[in-house]
Amino acid sequence: MTNGTTTDTAPAHAGAVSSPQTNKVFAAIDIGASSGRVMLGRVSPTSGVALETIHRFPNGVIELDGGLHWDFDALFAEVLKGLATAASVAAGSGERIASIGIDTWAVDYGLVNDAGELTAQPYSYRDERSRAAVERVHAVIPPEKLYATTGLQYLQFNTLYQLATEKDVDGLQALLIPDLIAFLLTGERRTEATNASTTGLFDAVAGQWALGFLDALGLPRDIFPPLIQPGETIGTLLPAIVERTGLSAGTKVVAVGSHDTASAVAAVPAEGQDFAYISSGTWSLVGVELNAPVLTEASRQANFTNERGVDGTIRYLRNVGGLWLLSECQRSWAAQGFNQSLPALLDSAAALPDGGPRINADDPSFTAPDDMPDRIRAAVRNTGAVLADRPAAVVRCIMDSLAAGYGRTLADAERLTGRNTTVVHIVGGGSQNRLLCQLTANATGKPVIAGPVEATALGNVLVQARAGGVVQGGLPELRMLAASGVELEKYQPALMSEPA
Repeated sequence: MTNGTTTDTAPAHAGAVSSPQTNKVFAAIDIGASSGRVMLGRVSPTSGVALETIHRFPNGVIELDGGLHWDFDALFAEVLKGLATAASVAAGSGERIASIGIDTWAVDYGLVNDAGELTAQPYSYRDERSRAAVERVHAVIPPEKLYATTGLQYLQFNTLYQLATEKDVDGLQALLIPDLIAFLLTGERRTEATNASTTGLFDAVAGQWALGFLDALGLPRDIFPPLIQPGETIGTLLPAIVERTGLSAGTKVVAVGSHDTASAVAAVPAEGQDFAYISSGTWSLVGVELNAPVLTEASRQANFTNERGVDGTIRYLRNVGGLWLLSECQRSWAAQGFNQSLPALLDSAAALPDGGPRINADDPSFTAPDDMPDRIRAAVRNTGAVLADRPAAVVRCIMDSLAAGYGRTLADAERLTGRNTTVVHIVGGGSQNRLLCQLTANATGKPVIAGPVEATALGNVLVQARAGGVVQGGLPELRMLAASGVELEKYQPALMSEPA
């Protein structure tokens, strides 16, 4: 996809789509930590899934009142602008937007009062405020007990640590970012389950809020709105939103996998169950799909997470550092006047020999924005190696380190679940990075299938289409449709040199 309006068309897979409803289109609001977009998705038995990018907009943290926040007011204004454009495009084609689905990143939230007002711009998970709350939380809920109930990977910015820093939440509700957008569109307060499972306050087995943990932290039991599952209707648009966007009064907002990784995994073009996935973007999410959580002490020690997926599946995965490292390096280099294109950087990095230095790509020291190239070189020095002060060398170090992290994580996932995977699917922006894909095949010793790039939007649209009666079946059928007509690239593993 490029900036502006683009269309990807894929023929439908036989048997995956029911009767034609060509007048229905679906709007996907898909927002990541660095950018967002509003897309239209068309699903039919003759043309399959077609995605059209309607509106793109930047997203990022801002410094406000001494902390790192999201400019949510600006973000929501862009969402409305995108929906208005989508309504106009659909009307011009004689189509009707049947529903809207929303997915974003996880863990962050906004506090809303009884009047429905956002009390402040939401904090970003990249803010350091939650670090001080970790010990306080663990003093009342030991990490072992937390994991035995939630199955959630320890990350210092998980929602429960953020909420533990709040001074007074009486009379307030915490709405996770996609739920906050849905509330402002419909007036309905709900918490979508796949995102709820990232909070650290969700029972992985019961599929409900862990009320005892809320009590232990002194949080109101209704701090979160009631749960809703992907495919269920959150509500219809408020009159003010209808007037502002030009959308129909009866337009539904449908819950999808509102954690963007849940939507992406729903569209992984896999056959059978013996696959691993890597959702590669700002972060890398590396794991396998299960029917039940793994809550063992060994799993906790390995820092794996059990998050909900579409149709009640479990996304058993671990967060690994992602392309944030690369984008931050590019930002630093651009500020210094070095503006080489990403393809040229990757080509230069690929020309370097195997066996260069590596870092721990998911070290918390890389979480905050700063001079990333300097921090990477410092991390290499801490290993006793030396990294050349050249962009190509830094980029190759990032790619080698990410691939090595993927390999270790997948090996751990297989060991902890007893599942032997035969193929690795890389979806998202990283699927376009040929160097990273090849290095991942080398590091895992398994073939890598790259694509689709737009897996998150595909998963978002397909869940809506199923809820709207256009698509029938379970995840296998959705995945067959997602794979139809998409150009996938396969990488075979090659021998790797040992790192220096």
